[in-house]
Amino acid sequence: MSSFDPTATYVHLSAANDAIAVPVTEAFWPELMAGERDYDGRLITAHEISENMAHWEHHPAGGEVLLAMSGAFDVILDEPGGERRIALDSGRAVIVPRGTWHRVEVRKPGKLVFITPGEGTAHRPV
Repeated sequence: MSSFDPTATYVHLSAANDAIAVPVTEAFWPELMAGERDYDGRLITAHEISENMAHWEHHPAGGEVLLAMSGAFDVILDEPGGERRIALDSGRAVIVPRGTWHRVEVRKPGKLVFITPGEGTAHRPV
């Protein structure tokens, strides 16, 4: 095993406590959302984020952890009482509750780490 770029490879932390490198392809998320890939447990990745998310997403299989390694972001939760913004600055993390529609807006470009339950993830336009 050698080091890898976490923006080009997911790590699957399986329910059996294995850590498995999964290369990211264009088909990765469409296949996952169509049920063609089965990832119990969590997926971890990192992305350089310079633009606002163009979609909402939610994860019915569990909560998602977002960790800002650099930059500054607003995590927007679509809650029953309306949208709520949570400031996420470098070195800070937030837990998005299971099944909550959310998106990220950029205040200062930077790197986010995502720890996501991949099963059942869905997207909708902003």
